[in-house]
Amino acid sequence: MTSPTPTQAPSHALGWLLAVPALFGTLITLVLPTVQTIWLSLQSGGVLTESHFVGVDNYHELARTGQVWRALWFTLSLAVVPLLVAVVVAPLLAFALDRAGAWPRRAGRIALSLAVVTFSPVGVAAAWLRGLLPEASGLAGLAQGLREPATAPGALRLIVAAATFGVVCALAVMAFLPALRAGTVAGAPGAGGGGVASGMLVVGTLLAITMLAVGLQAFSMGLVLTRGGPERSTETLAGLQYDHAFRAAQFGPGASVATLTGVILGVLGIVAVVIVAVSRLTITLTPRATPAAEEGDEEAAERGHGPVGVAVGVAALVVFVAVALVCAWPWIDGVLASPDSPAGTLRAQVNTWVPAVAGAIVSVGVAYLAALGIGGLRPLGRGSEWLLLVFAPWLFVGPGPLGVANWQNVRNMGLIDSFVALFPPLLVSVPALLVLTLLCKGLAERTDKDFFSGVFLPSLPMAGILAGAVALVNAQDLLWPLLVAQKPALYTSPVAQLSQLGGFSAASPDAGAATPLIVVALALIAVAAAQLLYLDRLVITTKGSRPRTPAA
Repeated sequence: MTSPTPTQAPSHALGWLLAVPALFGTLITLVLPTVQTIWLSLQSGGVLTESHFVGVDNYHELARTGQVWRALWFTLSLAVVPLLVAVVVAPLLAFALDRAGAWPRRAGRIALSLAVVTFSPVGVAAAWLRGLLPEASGLAGLAQGLREPATAPGALRLIVAAATFGVVCALAVMAFLPALRAGTVAGAPGAGGGGVASGMLVVGTLLAITMLAVGLQAFSMGLVLTRGGPERSTETLAGLQYDHAFRAAQFGPGASVATLTGVILGVLGIVAVVIVAVSRLTITLTPRATPAAEEGDEEAAERGHGPVGVAVGVAALVVFVAVALVCAWPWIDGVLASPDSPAGTLRAQVNTWVPAVAGAIVSVGVAYLAALGIGGLRPLGRGSEWLLLVFAPWLFVGPGPLGVANWQNVRNMGLIDSFVALFPPLLVSVPALLVLTLLCKGLAERTDKDFFSGVFLPSLPMAGILAGAVALVNAQDLLWPLLVAQKPALYTSPVAQLSQLGGFSAASPDAGAATPLIVVALALIAVAAAQLLYLDRLVITTKGSRPRTPAA
């Protein structure tokens, strides 16, 4: 009598094969533009003059004038308050919501989602500019400080802190909530808060690194509010790069600033991936809500002192909503007073969303294939996540540090001022690759099903969610469409908003053009559904700790 043939697991060769598109996309759209940027930083000249090799002269000049150090310090100072919100305020709110039980946590997730889908850097900054009007009052009056060199840096720091409070806190809470669900099943051997503590620490560290990396590339709000002035008192690294490369048409100094920024971002990316690999960070998925799961939420509420825990969670959510509304009031008031403008036309919306969505589908789709290979099929076995080090230097790199090289490539192809140029110049989303790899790893380790039903199907919704997130980021980007589209017919909504502000043609800027009601409504419905049906089931663990409830 023969025993049945066991199901054969997919081979490691398939894992390598699935990673090939991401490796190719990284080589073409990240590695080569990085090398090109470094080479351009060693040249003089630009668009209007012939280039020739000058070695490190551009770096010496930047250091001699002190421009780059002044811009670096101010850029980092803009990130201080958002960083504190992410690593101090957000974990407290996440803890309160987690201990409150199911319905306060889910209500909190929906409220947090609204802060995410309505955030538009250019629209928010345009609304704050209304504070420069003579009749401005309240919080928007902070913009009055942008007029003088002595007060402009402090005023811009406060405006950035207020304008980003809601979105920063919301995203950080969404990262901390899965970590709070780590640990073993209550009453099992080794149960306790060790897994939760280590997961929170790792997530907090990664969030701090992310906030620094994002802050280093701040561009949109500074350009709209101050354009680096008055007297260069509010110049950021991205603004300095833009001034040298595109306002002064000197690629060498601009590429030098981009290279220095890229080096810092590369180090931060490598550190983040090493932390992930050393801590054995894993994302997994609990089963769909069942009576047992609801009972687990009730037990969590009891551990949070029953009704007291619920009351604390609800109170914390109310405080967050109140503070977020106060901070967002200049934008809300600006949206209510916005006139109709070209920034809100159908053509501008098509220019904004078609390239943004298409770029997100491609970059996240390529990342998802690699994540299935690296995280799900584990071609190097237990240490397969170390393969992410290949992509790590570009984990936090946005369109800014590679903007000079990518603009030159688009210009050489004759695509400037074409609709094709509006598509983001990235074929792979490295942040999506990291998240999806950790999820596929967690699913593969905790399932007894085949690869298709145990890894692919449960991780597919996360790929869709990340594609939506990347589409939102692409649509609100100002830098890339500003570089490649000079014709008004090709303006995206953020670029049209900026053009409107510079044209002095309207007394009140169209602050809501980049977040039209129909887009916000559809995005909120999609995000709320994702929060309740999928994201609320995620669990982040470290060093092999297990979730409170079994994995899907």
